[in-house]
Amino acid sequence: MQSSPLSTQPKYLLQGGIHRRTESAILEGTKKLISQFGISNISMIEIADASEVSRATLYNHYRDKSAVLNALVSAEVERLVALADRAGTPADALEVLSQEISQDTALASMRLHDPATLIAVMSHAENPLYLVLAKCIYGATKSEAGTGLAMRWLLGQVMQPITAKQSREQAELLVDRTLF
Repeated sequence: MQSSPLSTQPKYLLQGGIHRRTESAILEGTKKLISQFGISNISMIEIADASEVSRATLYNHYRDKSAVLNALVSAEVERLVALADRAGTPADALEVLSQEISQDTALASMRLHDPATLIAVMSHAENPLYLVLAKCIYGATKSEAGTGLAMRWLLGQVMQPITAKQSREQAELLVDRTLF
């Protein structure tokens, strides 16, 4: 009797992959819902449906909507940091971050449906994720003052998005005149 390739791998490796794919589906489904309806207008039932998982599975991964949202924010910050890390120059890194923030459909929906929530999230500089993003920007700018300025510039775009052209021009201006 031949064993399948899957049966030769330890069971926990397969479970870990399934767990990550399920969490990814939940976060993608949540972001789609936020993009359409905002945060305050969605429920755990709708998140389960949009993610194509059962309610039990959703609750096995996240205890409530707040936990799902925290995981989504963490995943988004990690994604942004990875994009910035792959950018070539400091101006490229800031431009990428600017465009991602300005073009994000979930943020656009939150500006419309949940402005108070968005402001509350943005005003927590002691949040560990804020520090992760600040460290990423510091890696690009190598300047504490420049990092603070760039963070404020990017946070401003959460509420007032800018165009791709403005992203490039302003990123270059920040680097050329302020950061070095």
